[in-house]
Amino acid sequence: MNEQLLSTLYTASTWVIPALLAITLHEAAHAFVASRRGDPTAARLGRVTFNPLKHVDPFGTILLPGILLLTHAPFLFGYAKPVPVNFRMLKNPRRDMVLVAAAGPGINIVLALAAGLLAHALPLLPPQAVPWVVENLRNMIVLNVILAVFNMLPLPPLDGGRVAVGLLPDFLAVPLARLEPYGMFIIIGLLFILPLIGSQIGTNLNVLNWLLSDAFDAVIRFVLKVTGNT
Repeated sequence: MNEQLLSTLYTASTWVIPALLAITLHEAAHAFVASRRGDPTAARLGRVTFNPLKHVDPFGTILLPGILLLTHAPFLFGYAKPVPVNFRMLKNPRRDMVLVAAAGPGINIVLALAAGLLAHALPLLPPQAVPWVVENLRNMIVLNVILAVFNMLPLPPLDGGRVAVGLLPDFLAVPLARLEPYGMFIIIGLLFILPLIGSQIGTNLNVLNWLLSDAFDAVIRFVLKVTGNT
């Protein structure tokens, strides 16, 4: 087994646990809050659980991130099985929609903070295990912050879009909600197509990087400061 393959496998091993937890527990949080607020849909499907395996999507959680990692793509992207939510069954549909949507990014921030706190236990580990654990914790922080910040973009069907629809006055919320059928196409365009076009014409068209990089850096600094890692 050559050194490059060993290096790739080692790198992959430091991403598997952070990616699995970040992506699947994001959906688990949606299911848990929806169930607590009156919608039994996710519970009937066995999705109100923090067992990551219940939320794994074979392509989105395993195959897609694996391909991006093995091909040394400049970004890592993945998703779990979306949790079905019937907002009309919530106790207070408009308010509870905000709570359900915010739960996903919220658990990602909790996971990032947990990783930061676990870093203080590194001296208790055997020295030979420390580098691998450090990489896992670092990736746990970075990946969870990326998911939290990205998902809070105010564009349905992202969580931030649903939070915005729940909080904005009707004259703004209604047209924003009408974007939901087209939201994923807009996201794909911003995430993949515009940067590809930009690379062909020699112009930086990575709009998401412009929009999110400062927020990402700010949240990373917050996590490190709160957990005493600055």
